[in-house]
Amino acid sequence: MARSIWKGPFVEESLIKKVEREKTNPGKKPIKTWSRKSTILPDFVGVSFLIYNGKKFIPITVSEDMVGHKFGEFAPTRQFFGHTPADKKAKETEAKPPEKK
Repeated sequence: MARSIWKGPFVEESLIKKVEREKTNPGKKPIKTWSRKSTILPDFVGVSFLIYNGKKFIPITVSEDMVGHKFGEFAPTRQFFGHTPADKKAKETEAKPPEKK
């Protein structure tokens, strides 16, 4: 369900303060955040973030295309390692035609 228009986008107040401090400082150190639910604002364009995915921090530099999305959309929490080798082996034997003697 979408957030009502009159409330505006949700962004952690501490995150807004950190971005304001980063804009005034010439040093380009990424901002660490655990707030995956925060919405990306136009003020964040060009700022580097480290978004926590539950295990490690994923580096993200915000571009104009990301405005309006949530930070969590750009730091996936699940890793797909593929199917088991047994499944691949079974698929190979099914694809080969039987050998003639």
